[in-house]
Amino acid sequence: MFSPFLPMTPIFLYDTTLRDGSQREDISLSVDDKLTIAQRLAAFGMHYIECGWPGSNPKDADFFARVMRMNLPARLAAFGRTRNANGSCEEDTNLRALVVAGTPVVTLVGKAWDYHVTHVLSTTLEENLAMIRDSVSWMKAQGKEVVFDAEHFYDGFLANPDYAVATLRAAADGGADWLVLCETNGGKLPWEMESITRAVAERLPAARIGVHCHNDTGCGVANSLAAVRSGATMVQGTINGYGERVGNADLVTILPNLQLKMGYSVLAEERLRELTALSRYVAEVANLKHNDHQPYTGHSAFAHKGGIHVAAILKSPDTYQHIDPEQVGNLMRSVTSELSGRGNIVLQARRMGLDLDNEAAQHVLAQIKHLEHEGFTFEAAEASVELMFHRLSPHYRRPFELLDYFAITERRHGRGLVAEATVKIKVGQTVKFTAAEGNGPVNALASALQEALVEDYPVLRTVRLADYKVRILGGTAGTAANTRVLIDFQSGTEAWTTVGANANIIDASWRALSDSMEYALIRLTEKD
Repeated sequence: MFSPFLPMTPIFLYDTTLRDGSQREDISLSVDDKLTIAQRLAAFGMHYIECGWPGSNPKDADFFARVMRMNLPARLAAFGRTRNANGSCEEDTNLRALVVAGTPVVTLVGKAWDYHVTHVLSTTLEENLAMIRDSVSWMKAQGKEVVFDAEHFYDGFLANPDYAVATLRAAADGGADWLVLCETNGGKLPWEMESITRAVAERLPAARIGVHCHNDTGCGVANSLAAVRSGATMVQGTINGYGERVGNADLVTILPNLQLKMGYSVLAEERLRELTALSRYVAEVANLKHNDHQPYTGHSAFAHKGGIHVAAILKSPDTYQHIDPEQVGNLMRSVTSELSGRGNIVLQARRMGLDLDNEAAQHVLAQIKHLEHEGFTFEAAEASVELMFHRLSPHYRRPFELLDYFAITERRHGRGLVAEATVKIKVGQTVKFTAAEGNGPVNALASALQEALVEDYPVLRTVRLADYKVRILGGTAGTAANTRVLIDFQSGTEAWTTVGANANIIDASWRALSDSMEYALIRLTEKD
């Protein structure tokens, strides 16, 4: 009778962000991007890092040459396929490129579904087994650790279980170190994964089994965990679940589930505390907005909005949290809105190191509720709320004061559409007057304000406008309706959002812009 592995069994993580993850349609990583991600993954403690398919393009060839000189503390893998049908390993350019790449690990993908063998490879079932066996054996003779990825394994097992397992036996006969069962189409459900993985473990009790899942049914994480329960000790996936179609199994969610929920040994506790930073770092390098609602590492993963919830967690955080967020390097926070109670304000102030009394908290809460009635929203604009806290302090002095601004958009002959803005502000006792052009009046205002401030506050040179969102409130009023503006700014990996609202879109934008610059001076100065 097969018995699942004990929780003390170590689980190995195999990251394929640099190959499978980069197949997401809005990701394009440069060589330098891939090198920085590989370095960060290795420092985090990732056991295996799949680097890509050597020889497939000049970028990957350059990457392999450079990454192998970095001596990273992780097992680097090169990815490729088994030999061509009716060919030899010695003359196969794909296999030779894998050897030239120089990685200690080679991952070979082979067909495990008989339908694919006959309809895609257009060869016989027997030849496919020989291709797997020969390729693994030849690569072992080159001194490589070999991971065999059995493509479409779960579909293949349901169609023809004997043949699917025969492909694994062929790889094992060739000396494969790992047999990875791939759920390539992402269509299986957890109970299917568990039963099929268990059946494989019973048939091949000496094998080291891995799992590779896609997320097409939204079950990539659950399917990976189900496979581990049935004997898999390697989990392949990507950071933040990046990948083709709807993505791969998300290692950022799988890791804490394995370690904190299922009791498996994966990484040291101090490494797990770096998970949120890793998740957000990879998103930044990939030039993607980090998912605020990402389990464990999202900005909203431990955010509390309802006043009753916040009142409870102020007494005991575990009343509405499944783990201590610090275990994964995240923070508990409250969301401020018209639904907030005084507890939301107190909790958010504590995060900033401020101890508000009841009168001050009630003052901020009343101000927020009044502004939200006018069209502001603070759920996504925490920087605007934090500014309210700072402005309560008798020691706080605003870094600049607005005197005037002017914005205009014109269509000029020979130049097309032109937007200009002028800003007059006071910094200390000095009045600054600047003008700037932009691709619109808000962009011009932002440029003029930044230009007016950088001489006195050089840190603002690092700040850039990342996103600008407009929402019309009360649509029945047409162009006279109130307008809400949310503006996202960034400086390196730091990001924040401010809000403005007014019937005049330029004034709403100015409120958000000026708050963002003031907040940037607080945040970036504190960071230094």
